[in-house]
Amino acid sequence: MSTDKQAPATERTPQETSLRRPIQIAGVTIQPRDVGEDAALPAPEAAPAPAPVPVEGQRCGLVAIVGKPNVGKSTLLNALVGQKISITSRKAQTTRHRITGIRTAGAAQFVFADTPGFQTVHGTALNKSLNKTVVGAVSDVDLVLFVVEAGSFTTADAKVLALLKPGIPVVLVANKLDNVHRRGEIAPWLQSMQARHAFAEFVPMSAKQPKDIERLLGICEKYLPEQAWWHAEDELTDRSEKFLASEMVREKLFRLTGDELPYTSTVVVDKFEEEAGRTAKRMLRIAATIVVEREGHKAMVIGDKGEKLKRIGTETRIELEKLLDAKVFIELWVKVRSGWADDEARVRSFGYE
Repeated sequence: MSTDKQAPATERTPQETSLRRPIQIAGVTIQPRDVGEDAALPAPEAAPAPAPVPVEGQRCGLVAIVGKPNVGKSTLLNALVGQKISITSRKAQTTRHRITGIRTAGAAQFVFADTPGFQTVHGTALNKSLNKTVVGAVSDVDLVLFVVEAGSFTTADAKVLALLKPGIPVVLVANKLDNVHRRGEIAPWLQSMQARHAFAEFVPMSAKQPKDIERLLGICEKYLPEQAWWHAEDELTDRSEKFLASEMVREKLFRLTGDELPYTSTVVVDKFEEEAGRTAKRMLRIAATIVVEREGHKAMVIGDKGEKLKRIGTETRIELEKLLDAKVFIELWVKVRSGWADDEARVRSFGYE
């Protein structure tokens, strides 16, 4: 799993910078330029990043997972990756960012992009940001997985389908097949779907069934270009651990408050520090703020005598310890920021595009 951590750059004192040693070569002394001369020189051009070295037989490509809110996209991504990296809940509009999941199997590396559900009702700055993420995700991919509920096709589904660009193969994933009681109705429904779009393949399935997931992976592999892998074999996501921590808090927030808390609540990580652990390999100290729009929402999150907030923190800690293989200490706070979802500047400050 990738992180945001980099080795700190070595800083020089002013004395070290201004008093540089001459370069000594036998019979010759070359005096270095002073600081003023260096400042007058043009900045050197950055060397281009080396292209991946092709490996015979390897395949790698980007697969976008799109659909309306709450059709099971995040559950599908987690199943395809084989590890929970995208949060899930019954509440629609849970996913708000493009979450990349990586699965390497055999000679193929799948780079899946889970996207927010396309918003068709609310026109807030937050929802405009979510829709921008969806449109950007489907613009340059090798394959699109268009996820719908098996046997259903709504106006919201149609609006997502209209975003898909010609020339990119689209697989119709008819998810939640286990909820369909009359399987005989699926065949005529699939025929009606073929009339709506020239889908490359049809996959009736359930994201909860391992055999269905393996079958879908086999179908996706055919559409991956032959090229070198983009990521290390053991990587699961390109998202940072700090980002995953904020997402886990938000998942527990939504799950434990049910439908009472508006979806506009969000989470901002204020501190994410790693220390040497005494009894564990790693120890993480995390402080996060849950942002809500009203004082009534704040009381709802905190709960009676702080029990709800304590439970959110406890369940987050347990899950993060499993995911990050570390001892986790987490502090949670709740703040009111009225109207933040309608404020473009504040939406961006909270990490949305």
